[in-house]
Amino acid sequence: MKTSHLKLAYGTSNIYDDCSFHIEPGDKVGVIGVNGAGKSTLFRVILGQQSLDDGEISLESVRIGFLPQEIIIEPRHSDLTVWDYIAAGRPVDDLQERLNAEYEKLAKYPNSAAILDRIQTLQDQIDSYDLSSFDHELLRVIEKMGLESLMEQKTSELSGGQKSKVAFARVLFENAGLLLLDEPTNHLDSSTKLFISNFLRNYQGTVLVISHDVDFLNTVTNKTLFVNKTTHKIKLYKGNYAAFRRQYAAEKAAEDQRISLEEREIKRLEEFVKRARAAKRSNTALIGMGHQREKVLEKRLAALETRETEYARVEIHITPRSVGGRTPLEIQNLSFTYPDGPEIYNRLSFSLDRGEKFLIVGENGVGKSTLLKLIVGGYPELRENVVKNTTLLKPNSGSIIFGHGTTLSYYAQELELLDPRRTIFDNVRTYDFTDTDLRGILNNFLFAGDDIYKKVEILSPGEKARVALCKTLLERANLLILDEPTNHFDPETQKIIGENLRNYPGTIIMVSHNPAFVEQIGITRMLVVPPLSDQSRQAIIKNFSPELLEYYYYLNSDLV
Repeated sequence: MKTSHLKLAYGTSNIYDDCSFHIEPGDKVGVIGVNGAGKSTLFRVILGQQSLDDGEISLESVRIGFLPQEIIIEPRHSDLTVWDYIAAGRPVDDLQERLNAEYEKLAKYPNSAAILDRIQTLQDQIDSYDLSSFDHELLRVIEKMGLESLMEQKTSELSGGQKSKVAFARVLFENAGLLLLDEPTNHLDSSTKLFISNFLRNYQGTVLVISHDVDFLNTVTNKTLFVNKTTHKIKLYKGNYAAFRRQYAAEKAAEDQRISLEEREIKRLEEFVKRARAAKRSNTALIGMGHQREKVLEKRLAALETRETEYARVEIHITPRSVGGRTPLEIQNLSFTYPDGPEIYNRLSFSLDRGEKFLIVGENGVGKSTLLKLIVGGYPELRENVVKNTTLLKPNSGSIIFGHGTTLSYYAQELELLDPRRTIFDNVRTYDFTDTDLRGILNNFLFAGDDIYKKVEILSPGEKARVALCKTLLERANLLILDEPTNHFDPETQKIIGENLRNYPGTIIMVSHNPAFVEQIGITRMLVVPPLSDQSRQAIIKNFSPELLEYYYYLNSDLV
């Protein structure tokens, strides 16, 4: 893939400014940059969904497989089983659709030699397609990704993590020469990440992957495409993310040194110009030299103004309205089963101490998000705006007891608590803060000026995540329910969130597949939820340790 002189702007805001790069066939390229830099936009340009203002992208004649960041299974596919949905992505089905379209054309133009040639070519491709080989490989991947138990399940019944797995499996079997993957590890358990990492490393085609998962990038990629939000440039680096960081640090150090020397030279020029301006009229030589150097000074000052600057970072301050009681949450003998589904919890009991950081661990689909929705659904003081866009749950039996003074705020994995038709400002508005205060807070979350009046539905997933996090924290609750809070955030923002949650004086119960983030916030205990194949369905409580976390995250690494 070759690009030359890409230019794109939204109104007065530049996205790309004269960008060119070349990706070789078979490259595994990590696409990185802060939220809003234009990473997902680049994929839309490649797919032909977004027009450029100038420049061009040259693609080899290859099939493109695309995995979007927001996994949405179309309504027409909602009644398909998982097997049928994945299998529908095989290339032979596309060939058959194209063949049927050519036969429709032939009915109108029965003597067209060109149509007959295309029909013959398509038929030859279909006849040469080894369906049994496809099914064999599909079964292997389904097994490795832990999808066997879902084959007869409807796609509409899948959890967020299960949707990600299924969508990824479908993309893998589209026989694409170019894969575009936008945050493919969001929502995925660690064993699946390991399998996908190995699969992509050995993939014969070209892969472009947008990801904020540093470990994943370091494992999979051999090149890094950096989309710079401050300069609007795109630069290709050799090596994985770690190699990019070393190269970029060296470039920054050299640039800082150059700027330091330039600032010294500018200061010298300024002093000379000052002397020339103060010179007597008779000193025409000095005055003339002063005019010349003044022009040089103006050019150098202008060049210095356009240098790359550090992009603004999210600022977070978490202050609960009150500390609450000593035991903010207690679960007693909780059992839950989905209608016509397997048992998820069987007489689960535990309690949380004030200030505790509590983690729920388990494979995709075992009921981690389900437990959070059960807890939120049991909160007696939920406001209507918290629950109107999501489905909360009630246990079949058992109790969910909130301690005296407990206040709850919920960050949902799929960001469904946001109202897409309302503005950013209206989504976060609360009576605890004046409009002026809210403007300042939103500015800390990188929504400045009139940006706060944008409707949520037009935002990127990363921007939506910032709005959702802001909304969650503005509740000023002393019990935070967090479902995959690092999805969609770049590594720098993840660190900032982690630092603030570590110092948060309230209680946290969280689902996360990000081990570095989990260790950062200071988890005290873990609830280990067993696989659905475990007949006992007895979740167990373990005291936290990094070694134990690694064991449970990679418990199924033999699937790789």
